Amino acid sequence: MTELERLEEIKDLRKIWPHEALDFTPWLAFDENIGILSNAIGLEITVEETESSVGNFNSDIYAVESGTDRRIIIENQLADTDHDHLGKIITYASGKSADAVVWVVKRARDEHRSAIEWLNNHTDLKIGFFLCEIKLYKIGNSKPAVKFEVIEKPNDWSNKIRKEAISTPSHQFRYEYWTQFNEYAENNALFIKNFHLRKASTNHWMDFSIGKSDCHLAISIIQKRNAIDLEFYINDDKTLFDKFYNHKTAIETETGLEFDWRKLPDNKASRIIVEKNVDLNNRTEWNSQFDWIMDSLIKMKKSFKKYME
Repeated sequence: MTELERLEEIKDLRKIWPHEALDFTPWLAFDENIGILSNAIGLEITVEETESSVGNFNSDIYAVESGTDRRIIIENQLADTDHDHLGKIITYASGKSADAVVWVVKRARDEHRSAIEWLNNHTDLKIGFFLCEIKLYKIGNSKPAVKFEVIEKPNDWSNKIRKEAISTPSHQFRYEYWTQFNEYAENNALFIKNFHLRKASTNHWMDFSIGKSDCHLAISIIQKRNAIDLEFYINDDKTLFDKFYNHKTAIETETGLEFDWRKLPDNKASRIIVEKNVDLNNRTEWNSQFDWIMDSLIKMKKSFKKYME
């Protein structure tokens, strides 16, 4: 009979992070770790500041949702929820004009879980409150693994916000950018041969299939940084990422691009990204941006597919 190890929960979080501000907050702010929280709550979080000033107080993490203007504050508590921190998240939400509030705790007391539920049901629909518990596990003598369990979140909040935000300047800009991209790309026979154009949308990204269900290519326009990201996105296959990484030099030589290789071992997805700084607001430069996008995507598809088998 096959012998299996037991999954053991580590109850004392401070064995791993002795101090909230000095240990846990810097750990959570790291890209790969904030990605675990992002996956749990369904928001793509980009950290802007840690210990961000709010009057005479400091919010643990101030962040934004990648590709949008939505502001996020994250309050950490390596203990059970309490009234003090409940007051803090409301204070910080007000001070930062937050669109999303994430309260990360060791254990959510029933009265505070009810309070977060009440806030989601009785405050402005444009703001969402999330309550998450931190769980640590190990198997035998393995290193600890973290999991964020969402205890409370707004009902259908993201979908409601998307519907209400279609008329915002950011969404209008993205729709116009993708519309012009499609019109320009239609005249590029080689690109059309390699990719099916997607309908213009208000999203900050546009995905392109390469004939595999577990990975695809994508374009993202990052208005905050005035940049364009191209990426090979791998949904849930670290072995495939490793296969590509073993051919890193060849892939970068063949494409003429230098990638940021993000295996993200704690996340399901892995990402291989190249970023180009541009002036998104200068519409006279859009066609040259489109040329770079199409040329690079064609090269990426050709090179990566070579090493997929």
